[in-house]
Amino acid sequence: MLTVGNLSFRYPNNQEDTLKGISFSIQKGKIFGFLGPSGSGKSTTQKIVYKLLKGYTGTIIFEDKPLPDWGLEFYEKIGVCFELPNHYTKLTARENLNFFSSFYPIKRKNSDYWLDRVGLIADADKLVSSFSKGMKVRLNFVRAILHDPEVLFLDEPTTGLDPINAGKVKQIIKEMRDSGKTIFLTTHNMFDADQLCDEVALLCNGKIQALDSPSKLKLQHGEKKVIVTQSGDPGNPLTFPLDQLGEIQQFQSILKSNTIETIHSKEATLEEVFIKLTGQQLS
Repeated sequence: MLTVGNLSFRYPNNQEDTLKGISFSIQKGKIFGFLGPSGSGKSTTQKIVYKLLKGYTGTIIFEDKPLPDWGLEFYEKIGVCFELPNHYTKLTARENLNFFSSFYPIKRKNSDYWLDRVGLIADADKLVSSFSKGMKVRLNFVRAILHDPEVLFLDEPTTGLDPINAGKVKQIIKEMRDSGKTIFLTTHNMFDADQLCDEVALLCNGKIQALDSPSKLKLQHGEKKVIVTQSGDPGNPLTFPLDQLGEIQQFQSILKSNTIETIHSKEATLEEVFIKLTGQQLS
């Protein structure tokens, strides 16, 4: 669906490139995560790909056609959810969505369907000026998907949302993926990325440090160990090597004792993988 090759970009008056020759591809019907701290180039990459920024070097192919060759029909195929919501605050939520829906020739699901899905149907006729940040974020998300785009660009889509409403948004994202939509997600939230993404790129200082599925990255950079906590001594967990675990006598004895409280492997988290590869914290 989207292929980016050797992409570089520098903002005017900057002394250094923001993007330094990055390459990646996104398959149709997949969620691709672009992960990294603020200032790493995540949002810049998206803005280039959906034609908001020009002056880059490298190649971008969208649906087998170079990006510069696409006309206005390109915008009917994509949906963009910006990190910072920007609405007409003197209009209601429903009026905002109906206005943006009028830009597209084909009408699809009624706006009330999506307002209901994200928990805003009761507030549909309230002025957006009265909305909280989380309500504006959800309305921003609905606006991006209202015209049923083939490719969805999401920039920090759950920022400012409580766990329940974040869960509603993530459920819709999964449903869109399952229906064949392609999703390009930028975030510094490694938990969201681990839950949602089929593949992730770890970006730091304008370069991709690693690119793979979350599960493979966690296994590759984790430790092959098992941690066991016993009910009689929860403060002193025991660690065993994963290799030849079945032959370790002490582990076998604990299994037979029926005192195991928890047992889990010591795979890395995505955040730990990122810090290991880049030496940078995500905050």
